[in-house]
Amino acid sequence: MDTVKSTAFKFALKKTLPIMTGFLFIGMAYGMYMHQEGFNFLYPTLMAFTIFAGSLEFVIANLLIHSFDPLSVLFLTLIINSRHLFYGISMLEKYNVAGWKKYYLIFGMCDESFSVNYATDPPKDIDQVWFMFYVTCLNQFYWVFSSMLGGLFGSIIHFNLKGLSFVMTALFIVLFVDQLLRENNHFSSLCGILVSSILLIVLGKELFLPLSMLLITGIFCIKENWRVKTHESN
Repeated sequence: MDTVKSTAFKFALKKTLPIMTGFLFIGMAYGMYMHQEGFNFLYPTLMAFTIFAGSLEFVIANLLIHSFDPLSVLFLTLIINSRHLFYGISMLEKYNVAGWKKYYLIFGMCDESFSVNYATDPPKDIDQVWFMFYVTCLNQFYWVFSSMLGGLFGSIIHFNLKGLSFVMTALFIVLFVDQLLRENNHFSSLCGILVSSILLIVLGKELFLPLSMLLITGIFCIKENWRVKTHESN
Protein backbone atom coordinates (compact mmCIF):
# COMPACT_ATOMS: atom_id res chain seq x y z
CA MET A 1 0.00 0.00 0.00
CA ASP A 2 1.54 3.32 -1.08
CA THR A 3 1.77 6.39 1.15
CA VAL A 4 -1.40 8.07 -0.20
CA LYS A 5 -3.54 4.98 0.36
CA SER A 6 -1.94 4.17 3.71
CA THR A 7 -2.51 7.66 5.09
CA ALA A 8 -6.13 7.68 3.92
CA PHE A 9 -6.71 4.20 5.38
CA LYS A 10 -5.35 5.14 8.81
CA PHE A 11 -7.49 8.28 8.95
CA ALA A 12 -10.58 6.33 7.83
CA LEU A 13 -9.89 3.64 10.43
CA LYS A 14 -9.71 6.29 13.15
CA LYS A 15 -13.01 7.83 12.04
CA THR A 16 -14.84 4.49 11.79
CA LEU A 17 -13.75 2.83 15.04
CA PRO A 18 -16.88 4.06 16.91
CA ILE A 19 -19.00 2.61 14.10
CA MET A 20 -17.16 -0.70 14.40
CA THR A 21 -18.26 -0.88 18.05
CA GLY A 22 -21.89 -0.33 17.13
CA PHE A 23 -21.78 -2.73 14.19
CA LEU A 24 -20.19 -5.42 16.35
CA PHE A 25 -23.21 -5.51 18.65
CA ILE A 26 -25.92 -5.05 16.03
CA GLY A 27 -24.27 -7.29 13.43
CA MET A 28 -23.84 -10.14 15.89
CA ALA A 29 -27.40 -9.65 17.08
CA TYR A 30 -28.56 -9.88 13.46
CA GLY A 31 -26.54 -13.05 12.86
CA MET A 32 -27.93 -14.68 16.00
CA TYR A 33 -31.44 -13.57 15.07
CA MET A 34 -31.04 -15.25 11.68
CA HIS A 35 -29.87 -18.41 13.43
CA GLN A 36 -32.92 -18.34 15.69
CA GLU A 37 -35.08 -18.11 12.57
CA GLY A 38 -33.48 -21.32 11.25
CA PHE A 39 -30.76 -20.02 8.90
CA ASN A 40 -27.08 -20.98 9.09
CA PHE A 41 -24.29 -18.38 9.16
CA LEU A 42 -24.00 -18.21 5.35
CA TYR A 43 -27.36 -16.44 5.05
CA PRO A 44 -26.60 -13.41 7.27
CA THR A 45 -23.08 -13.21 5.82
CA LEU A 46 -24.25 -13.10 2.19
CA MET A 47 -27.18 -10.82 2.98
CA ALA A 48 -24.91 -8.42 4.85
CA PHE A 49 -22.50 -8.38 1.91
CA THR A 50 -25.05 -7.93 -0.88
CA ILE A 51 -27.92 -5.99 0.73
CA PHE A 52 -25.82 -4.01 3.23
CA ALA A 53 -28.79 -2.25 4.83
CA GLY A 54 -29.10 -3.24 8.47
CA SER A 55 -32.72 -2.40 9.23
CA LEU A 56 -33.89 -3.91 5.93
CA GLU A 57 -31.96 -7.11 6.60
CA PHE A 58 -33.84 -7.66 9.85
CA VAL A 59 -37.11 -7.23 7.96
CA ILE A 60 -36.03 -9.56 5.14
CA ALA A 61 -35.07 -12.20 7.69
CA ASN A 62 -38.66 -12.24 8.89
CA LEU A 63 -40.08 -12.25 5.35
CA LEU A 64 -37.98 -15.25 4.34
CA ILE A 65 -39.95 -17.52 6.64
CA HIS A 66 -43.29 -16.45 5.15
CA SER A 67 -44.85 -16.97 1.73
CA PHE A 68 -43.05 -15.33 -1.20
CA ASP A 69 -44.47 -11.86 -1.90
CA PRO A 70 -42.05 -9.80 -4.05
CA LEU A 71 -44.33 -6.75 -4.29
CA SER A 72 -44.48 -6.44 -0.51
CA VAL A 73 -40.71 -6.79 -0.31
CA LEU A 74 -40.28 -4.08 -2.97
CA PHE A 75 -42.67 -1.72 -1.18
CA LEU A 76 -41.05 -2.25 2.22
CA THR A 77 -37.59 -1.77 0.73
CA LEU A 78 -38.57 1.54 -0.87
CA ILE A 79 -40.16 2.79 2.36
CA ILE A 80 -37.36 1.69 4.69
CA ASN A 81 -34.52 2.88 2.46
CA SER A 82 -36.18 5.97 0.98
CA ARG A 83 -33.76 8.15 2.96
CA HIS A 84 -30.94 6.94 0.68
CA LEU A 85 -32.43 8.98 -2.17
CA PHE A 86 -31.68 12.10 -0.18
CA TYR A 87 -28.26 10.82 0.85
CA GLY A 88 -27.48 10.43 -2.85
CA ILE A 89 -28.58 13.98 -3.65
CA SER A 90 -26.40 15.31 -0.83
CA MET A 91 -23.35 13.37 -2.10
CA LEU A 92 -23.65 14.17 -5.82
CA GLU A 93 -20.65 16.49 -5.73
CA LYS A 94 -18.42 14.46 -3.42
CA TYR A 95 -19.08 11.16 -5.20
CA ASN A 96 -18.56 12.64 -8.66
CA VAL A 97 -15.17 10.96 -9.05
CA ALA A 98 -13.58 9.11 -11.93
CA GLY A 99 -13.06 5.36 -12.05
CA TRP A 100 -14.52 2.30 -10.38
CA LYS A 101 -14.46 3.75 -6.85
CA LYS A 102 -17.48 5.90 -7.70
CA TYR A 103 -19.70 2.85 -8.19
CA TYR A 104 -18.58 1.19 -4.98
CA LEU A 105 -19.15 4.42 -3.02
CA ILE A 106 -22.71 4.54 -4.36
CA PHE A 107 -23.37 0.89 -3.55
CA GLY A 108 -21.88 1.03 -0.06
CA MET A 109 -23.44 4.28 1.16
CA CYS A 110 -25.09 3.18 4.38
CA ASP A 111 -26.22 5.63 7.07
CA GLU A 112 -22.91 5.55 8.89
CA SER A 113 -20.73 5.95 5.78
CA PHE A 114 -22.88 8.87 4.65
CA SER A 115 -22.55 10.55 8.06
CA VAL A 116 -18.76 10.27 8.13
CA ASN A 117 -18.10 11.06 4.46
CA TYR A 118 -20.49 14.01 4.40
CA ALA A 119 -19.37 15.60 7.67
CA THR A 120 -15.61 15.00 7.45
CA ASP A 121 -13.20 17.29 5.64
CA PRO A 122 -9.89 15.39 5.61
CA PRO A 123 -6.64 17.28 6.13
CA LYS A 124 -4.91 18.49 2.96
CA ASP A 125 -2.36 15.66 3.06
CA ILE A 126 -5.11 13.01 2.85
CA ASP A 127 -6.71 12.06 -0.45
CA GLN A 128 -10.47 12.56 0.01
CA VAL A 129 -11.55 9.94 -2.54
CA TRP A 130 -9.44 7.20 -0.99
CA PHE A 131 -10.61 8.31 2.45
CA MET A 132 -14.28 7.97 1.46
CA PHE A 133 -13.55 4.63 -0.19
CA TYR A 134 -11.88 3.21 2.91
CA VAL A 135 -14.65 4.54 5.17
CA THR A 136 -17.19 2.69 3.04
CA CYS A 137 -15.06 -0.45 2.76
CA LEU A 138 -14.29 -0.62 6.48
CA ASN A 139 -17.92 -0.10 7.46
CA GLN A 140 -19.05 -2.89 5.16
CA PHE A 141 -16.33 -5.17 6.50
CA TYR A 142 -17.40 -4.45 10.10
CA TRP A 143 -21.00 -5.29 9.27
CA VAL A 144 -20.34 -8.45 7.24
CA PHE A 145 -17.81 -9.82 9.73
CA SER A 146 -20.05 -9.10 12.72
CA SER A 147 -23.05 -10.72 11.01
CA MET A 148 -20.96 -13.79 10.22
CA LEU A 149 -19.77 -14.03 13.84
CA GLY A 150 -23.34 -13.76 15.09
CA GLY A 151 -24.42 -16.54 12.76
CA LEU A 152 -21.56 -18.77 13.88
CA PHE A 153 -22.05 -18.11 17.59
CA GLY A 154 -25.83 -18.26 17.43
CA SER A 155 -25.91 -21.94 18.25
CA ILE A 156 -23.81 -21.59 21.41
CA ILE A 157 -24.71 -18.11 22.73
CA HIS A 158 -28.19 -17.57 24.11
CA PHE A 159 -29.27 -14.29 25.66
CA ASN A 160 -32.00 -11.69 25.38
CA LEU A 161 -31.27 -9.46 22.36
CA LYS A 162 -33.82 -6.82 23.32
CA GLY A 163 -32.35 -3.33 23.63
CA LEU A 164 -29.17 -3.87 21.60
CA SER A 165 -30.60 -1.91 18.68
CA PHE A 166 -30.25 1.29 20.73
CA VAL A 167 -26.47 1.12 20.23
CA MET A 168 -26.81 2.52 16.69
CA THR A 169 -29.32 5.13 17.86
CA ALA A 170 -26.78 6.30 20.45
CA LEU A 171 -24.11 6.46 17.73
CA PHE A 172 -26.28 8.70 15.55
CA ILE A 173 -26.99 10.96 18.52
CA VAL A 174 -23.24 11.38 19.04
CA LEU A 175 -22.70 12.14 15.33
CA PHE A 176 -25.56 14.64 15.34
CA VAL A 177 -24.32 16.45 18.45
CA ASP A 178 -20.81 16.62 16.98
CA GLN A 179 -22.16 18.12 13.76
CA LEU A 180 -24.39 20.51 15.72
CA LEU A 181 -21.44 21.83 17.71
CA ARG A 182 -19.47 22.52 14.52
CA GLU A 183 -22.28 24.30 12.66
CA ASN A 184 -22.21 28.07 12.27
CA ASN A 185 -25.93 28.08 11.51
CA HIS A 186 -28.30 25.60 13.17
CA PHE A 187 -31.16 26.06 10.71
CA SER A 188 -30.76 22.63 9.08
CA SER A 189 -30.51 20.74 12.37
CA LEU A 190 -33.46 22.52 13.98
CA CYS A 191 -35.51 22.12 10.79
CA GLY A 192 -34.85 18.38 10.76
CA ILE A 193 -35.80 17.97 14.42
CA LEU A 194 -38.95 20.06 14.17
CA VAL A 195 -40.31 18.60 10.91
CA SER A 196 -39.55 15.00 11.86
CA SER A 197 -41.07 15.38 15.33
CA ILE A 198 -44.30 16.91 14.02
CA LEU A 199 -44.76 14.28 11.29
CA LEU A 200 -43.93 11.47 13.70
CA ILE A 201 -46.74 12.63 15.99
CA VAL A 202 -49.20 13.21 13.14
CA LEU A 203 -48.43 10.25 10.84
CA GLY A 204 -46.84 7.63 13.08
CA LYS A 205 -43.53 5.81 12.70
CA GLU A 206 -44.42 3.94 9.49
CA LEU A 207 -44.74 6.98 7.18
CA PHE A 208 -43.03 9.90 8.88
CA LEU A 209 -39.49 9.26 7.57
CA PRO A 210 -39.97 9.50 3.76
CA LEU A 211 -42.44 12.38 4.10
CA SER A 212 -40.09 14.20 6.47
CA MET A 213 -37.31 13.88 3.91
CA LEU A 214 -39.55 15.26 1.16
CA LEU A 215 -40.75 18.19 3.25
CA ILE A 216 -37.26 19.07 4.47
CA THR A 217 -35.98 18.94 0.89
CA GLY A 218 -38.81 21.27 -0.18
CA ILE A 219 -37.98 23.69 2.62
CA PHE A 220 -34.33 23.81 1.61
CA CYS A 221 -35.22 24.29 -2.06
CA ILE A 222 -37.41 27.26 -1.14
CA LYS A 223 -34.71 28.64 1.15
CA GLU A 224 -32.03 28.30 -1.53
CA ASN A 225 -34.19 29.94 -4.19
CA TRP A 226 -34.91 32.81 -1.82
CA ARG A 227 -31.20 33.18 -1.06
CA VAL A 228 -30.28 33.25 -4.76
CA LYS A 229 -32.97 35.82 -5.59
CA THR A 230 -31.93 38.00 -2.66
CA HIS A 231 -28.29 37.83 -3.74
CA GLU A 232 -29.16 38.71 -7.36
CA SER A 233 -31.31 41.66 -6.30
CA ASN A 234 -28.43 43.06 -4.27
